[in-house]
Amino acid sequence: MQMTVHEAPLSAPNCGNCQIRHRAVCARCETDELEALDSIKFYRSFEAGQTLLWSGDRMDFVASVVSGVATLTQVMEDGRTQTVGLLFPSDFVGRPGRDKAPYNVIATTDLLMCCFRKKPFEELMGRTPHIGQRLLEMTLDELDAAREWMLLLGRKTAREKIASLLAIVARREASLHLKVPQGRMIFDLPLTREAMADYLGLTLETVSRQMSALKRDGIIVLEGKRHVVVPSFDRLLEEAGDDADGGLVG
Repeated sequence: MQMTVHEAPLSAPNCGNCQIRHRAVCARCETDELEALDSIKFYRSFEAGQTLLWSGDRMDFVASVVSGVATLTQVMEDGRTQTVGLLFPSDFVGRPGRDKAPYNVIATTDLLMCCFRKKPFEELMGRTPHIGQRLLEMTLDELDAAREWMLLLGRKTAREKIASLLAIVARREASLHLKVPQGRMIFDLPLTREAMADYLGLTLETVSRQMSALKRDGIIVLEGKRHVVVPSFDRLLEEAGDDADGGLVG
């Protein structure tokens, strides 16, 4: 199935002032390597709710999320849909050497992608160790996140699941701005209550109830449905069952 895309706005960043540069696949690139990437890249934008890729689609590009958030979903044989991952700014979409998309990729918010034509990107990887090294680091980080998520879904209570998701979003927001996640933190939650329920394996009623409980207990302050203030990140981690480093409380 061919995806529908919009040409990126004129305000699309260049490599020199890109807000995700320090975390993206090009983070270690030298000037000449950036120029080589620039020759094969293009920007595309997607509206919230739009499907970028369907599972099984042929992928003729790989890409980095520049702004916005997307979900990775998989449809089971009985028609149920399970969200299996989130893509935040700087996350990479697609795998060199893999021709088809393994998951549906859906824009949760308006999305801007920095895309690279797949075949030239694979050829450039062979000539540019910095790209391959960074992609390996990102893949290992993704593996760690998947293992952490297995624990969250399998062992944590509903309250801990909600707190953990809030902590994940807070950490990513901080890292994007080169800040340490600590103290008072403010961010916009990219997911609706329905999407949170789907992602966490909870009911919508449970998500709403636990969000209200965290608000009542002073763990979070909600301004509207999406704007979140965390007065103390350490308290949020305690509610998530994590310590300050993101590990389990012993």
